[in-house]
Amino acid sequence: MEFIEGIVSLLNNLLWSYVLIIILLGLGLYFTIRSGFVQFSIREMIRVITDKRVYTGSKGKNRKGTSSFQAFAISAASRVGTGNMAGVASAVALGGPGALFWMWLIALLGAASGFVESTLAQVYKVKDKNLYRGGPAYYIEKGLKSRSLGVVFAVTITFTYGLVFNSVQSNTIGLAFYDQFAVSPIVMAILLTILTALVVFGGIRSIASVSQIIVPVMAIIYILLAVFILILNIGAIPEIISIIFANAFGIEQVAGGGFGAAIMMGVKRGLFSNEAGMGAAPNAAATADVTHPVKQGLVQALGVFFDTLLICSATGFIIIAAGGFAGSDVDGIQITQAAFSQLLGNWAGGFIAIAIFLFAFSSILGNYYYGESNIYYIKESRMALFVYRIIVLVMIIFGTLASFDFVWALADLTMAIMALINLYAIARLFKIAKIALDDYRTQRKAGKDPVFHQHTLPNQAGIESWETKKRSP
Repeated sequence: MEFIEGIVSLLNNLLWSYVLIIILLGLGLYFTIRSGFVQFSIREMIRVITDKRVYTGSKGKNRKGTSSFQAFAISAASRVGTGNMAGVASAVALGGPGALFWMWLIALLGAASGFVESTLAQVYKVKDKNLYRGGPAYYIEKGLKSRSLGVVFAVTITFTYGLVFNSVQSNTIGLAFYDQFAVSPIVMAILLTILTALVVFGGIRSIASVSQIIVPVMAIIYILLAVFILILNIGAIPEIISIIFANAFGIEQVAGGGFGAAIMMGVKRGLFSNEAGMGAAPNAAATADVTHPVKQGLVQALGVFFDTLLICSATGFIIIAAGGFAGSDVDGIQITQAAFSQLLGNWAGGFIAIAIFLFAFSSILGNYYYGESNIYYIKESRMALFVYRIIVLVMIIFGTLASFDFVWALADLTMAIMALINLYAIARLFKIAKIALDDYRTQRKAGKDPVFHQHTLPNQAGIESWETKKRSP
């Protein structure tokens, strides 16, 4: 095991120190400028997330895909959870308060990458009975004409989300309940396995329904509680902001090596939390039944802000206010629990344990769906899907019992590999997303509710879910 941990650590240092940070920030900046700062179209994002108009086609037949909001909830189920509470805590503990600034930056720039990947997922989505499926594997095959690379991505995301990330989620739940209620990790592993099995064998619609209820409610409760804590400590907020920026750019941090740690941990945990550019959210975005691909691109970009700028920031501020970023002898979620307990009382630690259970469990469901969608891409096999579901349950048990450091290191490595493949694909296909965006803006300026036609694109090869002939909206 020590040998495997050493290899994982070596590869992580190589990828995250020299490759991913440059590519993530560089492409995010490129997409931001070329798209005309599309990720800051907040008013339009809010308008389209409540849009109930569906793409019926000339025959007037609705394919009954998930709604725009349900697709948002599925991806939010994976975004909102461990990364916001345990990930932020470990970023601040290991990278210092300055890591929070770099999480903000990766969200602001990464939202443009999130827009591009989710718009492409809509453009290249495929029909699957009464649903839609899609994601990076699909736009790699259809847009880049590379089935082999699409399969590589499908295998990578299935392993990363369905298996490794779910072990991170169960590990966090196990730590939280052991720390607060002294619940044995074995007992928690059994409980999580049973609950997950009951839901995942129900299929995508049960995942969408459960996520749509759990995520918004728990996010609102958590944010309200965090705001309440910050109001109680309102006088400390200017100092907290000062600490964040001082640690992000301070000369002392640069000289002591803390500058690099802040960037690396901020980018790592920021990407884990908001997933912008990683290639996960497009799998959910593709299921939405909307009249124009750009609508779902905007919705998913909003999800990045919702995740990082709201929930991650609230967690980070509270941890810093409690002074829990230096010399912590506990891991991840336990740091967050300690901060809440210090500022509100012991009962708050129990609330965090329950909240992380619901957040992380909804993440397990969202992660599972990403794997299921990509298994269907590789081969439609009931046996393969059944085996995948069983392995998911095994990894939940493994994650609950494994060490904090190892499951997070493994997640960092698989996440890096997956992101590199997806970023390569969306960089090459950006021109398609840009044409769709220009078409959307033209229709909006004309006072229309935009409807997409595939003849808008110069090359329509590989596009099968949008009609060629122009029709009245």
